[in-house]
Amino acid sequence: MISSRKNKTLLIDTEAVSALELLKDGLLTPATKLMNKKESEDVLKSGLINGQTFPFPFILAPSGNMNHEILKSLKPGEEVTLLSNDEEFAYLTVEEVFEIDPKERIIQIYGTSDLSHPGVDATISRIGTLAISGNFKIINNKISESKRLIDEAKSKINAKHITALMMAANPLHRAHERFIRQTLDSTDLLVIFLLKPYSETGLDFQIRKDSLEFFINNFLTKNNVVIVHLENSYIFAGYNEIILDAIVAKNYGCNRLTIGRNHAGLGMFYDSNSDKSIIDKMVGIDIEITVASEYVYCDKCTTLVSKNTCPHGQHHQISYHSDSILELLELGVLPPTLLIRKEISAHILSKLFPNRFKNLEKLYYDLLPVEGLLEEHTEKDFYLELMKLYQTTSLT
Repeated sequence: MISSRKNKTLLIDTEAVSALELLKDGLLTPATKLMNKKESEDVLKSGLINGQTFPFPFILAPSGNMNHEILKSLKPGEEVTLLSNDEEFAYLTVEEVFEIDPKERIIQIYGTSDLSHPGVDATISRIGTLAISGNFKIINNKISESKRLIDEAKSKINAKHITALMMAANPLHRAHERFIRQTLDSTDLLVIFLLKPYSETGLDFQIRKDSLEFFINNFLTKNNVVIVHLENSYIFAGYNEIILDAIVAKNYGCNRLTIGRNHAGLGMFYDSNSDKSIIDKMVGIDIEITVASEYVYCDKCTTLVSKNTCPHGQHHQISYHSDSILELLELGVLPPTLLIRKEISAHILSKLFPNRFKNLEKLYYDLLPVEGLLEEHTEKDFYLELMKLYQTTSLT
């Protein structure tokens, strides 16, 4: 699409669009603008913006030869159009164009430039050597639907304490359920930010959303829980993820954030005779952060327990590793209900393997107890009834 204003144009990807929308909606405050060179250097030196922690400069440095040539030609005060997927996204008034080191930018985000680190290889190719600062106006800027949902939920129950959980639910397993219940037990309103990544790994976002909604609608007091999606762009992928999670949650109106003890970004270390984490380095972000226990299934306790309270060793404990449970599902195997709720497994498998069975009705009536009535059954029904057979005990 050719810009209607006949401006010079810069091409940006959907991850940059997501970050710029968060910035414009005030969800990354204290970052409120695309930073110029001096502002960037100040953040790198202090790790602060207006006395509040922010992990790295917020800049726009799109890659590509065409973008590079346009950036070199821009003058202060000139207007440039930002295009994404051939659509006009925003108009930006140039303040400054300055050089950056893409490798250093990668280190600021991920803590490393090692190409074997997840995300580094994909990200370094999308960062150019020139950054642009200036005020911008999003062309079709909509009021945040997520903010509206949270505000309505707060008003409905007059919530005072609002807790945020950042969750991929890929897939939603029993430990996730316990984590959600435990958090909900000590708050008025629970906001689950369901992460929507840009990679195609793992389960489709809609499958994960459907699974989470099923659990909430059937097994929780649903007026006290709201799901909002959070586009999980590359800026959230590094070791500063918890800092950005806290900033976003606070700006969405939450006053608490709960994270798991096995969160990859927690970065526990020992200092001054006590355990510390990246949380202890945060300054000026007015949100209470709680680190929850890690949950396991103990075959001695015969239930889901916290590793902090279970007296039995690891040889009696089953951990909940999402990647391993997902591997079973992707192979078409029904995970034990000890790991994942059978209704959720059935839903996921019916979506991953549509029309899997050549003659579903024959298989259904041959293997499963029926009431004698001829009825149509879905693959989801079949998985649910099949799981019941796995749960019989008299022959095992």
